[in-house]
Amino acid sequence: MSVGEGSATDYKTARGRNYPTIRQFTVFLENRVGQLLEMVRRFEGTGIRIVALSINDSAECAFVRFVVSHPERGREILERAGLAMIESDLIGLELPDNAQPLLQICVALLQAEINIIQAYPLMVRPHGAPAVAIMVDDIDGALDMLARRGFRMITEGDLSDEPLT
Repeated sequence: MSVGEGSATDYKTARGRNYPTIRQFTVFLENRVGQLLEMVRRFEGTGIRIVALSINDSAECAFVRFVVSHPERGREILERAGLAMIESDLIGLELPDNAQPLLQICVALLQAEINIIQAYPLMVRPHGAPAVAIMVDDIDGALDMLARRGFRMITEGDLSDEPLT
């Protein structure tokens, strides 16, 4: 029996709920030659793929945001490396096959008064269609609105071709 199960107050966290979200890792790196390569090489030979990547750079530092195919193992690797890291939830969305797929996403979220904070494409096509990862200011509301509008969500299970051995 897990904590909170069967009690009057349920203690499940967002991770404990069955959200169709994907995890993003944000790593702080010094802006020096080779820092990104060093971080990416940590996943070499692990069976973990980086499936989305965004870099915000300044003169002194860079924030590298990325999604990996196996987030639990990815977190372990980053923690062992001692990298300063933040873990966040994103919504993965398959883009509808029409002329303005991003317009449909923006309209749906605007109608729910939800802001997009970050967005970037996924480098994989889990169901054969292009996909994006978005961070919003109200994940519950966004998931509800997008589901009601018929958008197909991308989950962490969709990002891995096969389980790690």
